[in-house]
Amino acid sequence: MDMALQGRVAIVTGSGRGIGKAALFALAREGAKAVVTDISADAVAQTQEELAAAGFDAIGVAADVCDAEQVAQLVARATERFGGVDILVNNAGFTRDKYLTKMSDTEWDSVVDTILKGAYLCTKAVLPSMMARQWGRIVNISSRAHLGNPGQTNYAAAKAGLIGFTRALALEQGRYNITANAIAPGFIETELVKALPTYERLRDAALARNPLPRLGKPEDIADAIVYLASERAGYITGETLHVTGGRYSS
Repeated sequence: MDMALQGRVAIVTGSGRGIGKAALFALAREGAKAVVTDISADAVAQTQEELAAAGFDAIGVAADVCDAEQVAQLVARATERFGGVDILVNNAGFTRDKYLTKMSDTEWDSVVDTILKGAYLCTKAVLPSMMARQWGRIVNISSRAHLGNPGQTNYAAAKAGLIGFTRALALEQGRYNITANAIAPGFIETELVKALPTYERLRDAALARNPLPRLGKPEDIADAIVYLASERAGYITGETLHVTGGRYSS
């Protein structure tokens, strides 16, 4: 199926590895021009090199999505190289799990700021380009955790907030032919997840609760991103797509 993404310009935050990297490769395979960005300069360089080696048109820009100046430079570089931005995937985020009574202010702020402030700054920076082109796709990576997980008040709050952000944005930007949708992944086996000290316990719990008898892969989320970023999803906005293997309860 042709997703009509040939020549579109895509920024995916947190695309040095994991879901973000898989998403950028999936978009590039559909003909999009790729902008790799991550807080890790080494991860950015590695992913950009891999994209280029595969024959894709890509640039890499290291940036902290919580820093407005760095975000502005990221969008400026993408615009300078490719002429504008058509697709933004707000994927950057991480967990700092603790029960609320033991959570530090830093553990709260770092998670909420990266997920919510990062989405705010990046979206605000790309909207002028999308509005000028009268076309845009914003895909926000939420999580099944928006339904609530013990030990994740910071992460659950941020991911739930991202869904509200998505719905409000869809109402604001629809007149410019810009859609905004969210994806709520379930348990996805990324490098970050596998590195968690509680990985085996989390994996076993997810497998026990998943109606589908396997865990998710980054490519499962990447495929959903491509669809929502495509012309095929042009009449879908303000929605949250759960990609969880059928799991909803914690």
